[in-house]
Amino acid sequence: MSKKPSHNLIWDRSAECMSLSERKELQLNRLRDLIERVYVQSPFYRKLYTEHQIKPQNIRSLEDLQQLPFTVKSDLRDNYPFELFCTPLKEVVRLHCSSGTTGKPVVSAFTKNDLDMWSEMMARSFTSAGTTNRDVVHVSYGYGLFTGGLGADMGSLRVGASTVPVSGGLNNRQIMLLEDFGATVLACTPSYALVIAEAAAQLGVDIPSRFRLRTGIFGAEPWTEEMRAEIEEKLNLEAYDIFGMGEIMGPGVAVECPYHNGMHIQDDYFLPEIIDPDTGELLGPGEQGELVLTTLTKEAMPLIRYRTRDITRLEYEPCPCGRTSVRFHKLAGRTDDMLIIRGVNVFPSQIEGVLLRFEELEPQYLLMVERVNNLDRLEVLVEAKDEFYNLGEEAIEAFSNKVKHELHQMLYISTKVTIVPPRTIQRSEGKAKRIIDKRKESI
Repeated sequence: MSKKPSHNLIWDRSAECMSLSERKELQLNRLRDLIERVYVQSPFYRKLYTEHQIKPQNIRSLEDLQQLPFTVKSDLRDNYPFELFCTPLKEVVRLHCSSGTTGKPVVSAFTKNDLDMWSEMMARSFTSAGTTNRDVVHVSYGYGLFTGGLGADMGSLRVGASTVPVSGGLNNRQIMLLEDFGATVLACTPSYALVIAEAAAQLGVDIPSRFRLRTGIFGAEPWTEEMRAEIEEKLNLEAYDIFGMGEIMGPGVAVECPYHNGMHIQDDYFLPEIIDPDTGELLGPGEQGELVLTTLTKEAMPLIRYRTRDITRLEYEPCPCGRTSVRFHKLAGRTDDMLIIRGVNVFPSQIEGVLLRFEELEPQYLLMVERVNNLDRLEVLVEAKDEFYNLGEEAIEAFSNKVKHELHQMLYISTKVTIVPPRTIQRSEGKAKRIIDKRKESI
């Protein structure tokens, strides 16, 4: 997607618009410094590279990065809590970690320099979305161990905007503060943006006349272009996609510019690759595969060739905004939330894209997978809008068959579609839970 730009603000033009030759030279120098540093300071990497007969002097070009083994999420859990650190604990000024819903949580550590770098990345991101020191930024990402809230907070402060650290939840209070404080920028997950819109509608708040929102910065979960259109219509703003991972840094690793033609990776800080998720083979420009990132400047806990599990493709063509960094396109899904239904790879984002084509449906859905008589079955539960649900059972049944047909055209497998009453699917204040896979229970 490419829109007519609403602005062309750039936070650090010298860094974001440097020539490609300068960028490659900077990346190589930082990569070589990184490998030398972890080889000396990290027992984990020194052992890993010794096993693969790799020494720092082997890295003479950016292409030599391919000699290095991948790092994966299990490495972080196996070395919990501090075994991947490359600095003494006394130099670590902040610790974040995941919720730990599967095994040990994943820890991320920051030195003072790491936090300063993160703030700079987030300042770039907010500026890319048109934020200045004249804005009021309403942050509804969760604060605490989750990196979203504090990351957005630091970027907003660095830009000089008036920052409202609301966090998630208490929807009526969100509506009150958005109106009373005159927020012009909203930062939260895309699913929670729709929860806010829904709460405002239930309170009878006319958003265009009572809100001053102009821009939204949404991330932390996959979302489709159809969901973008829904958010922009309901909240009367321009929606920007932002990408990050807690273990890598947090939000701000990549962000859209006002042309909305992919997310610019902060590739003076992060070196991206695309690999075949099955073979690990490096793929060429424009080919879709798994995104792999190397943290070129992270001090406390650098990650080298970290497999993100996100599926996308890289775009090297120049962007009209003037930034010279590589871009990646909207995530097609993840290798680890990809569902395999009767031998077919299914991403939730594919299903969401179909559901949001229908104005009769709310953007609230749940995917239920179970095994019946040794066969996988996928059920899609999706909420109807009030006016449509009131048409009655016969209309709902006919419409569900229409949705089922459209899903079959997309996925090439049959699904069960259940249209449920409005406001019956549980809402989330953070990342939306979209999948319940009961097949594991039947093993």
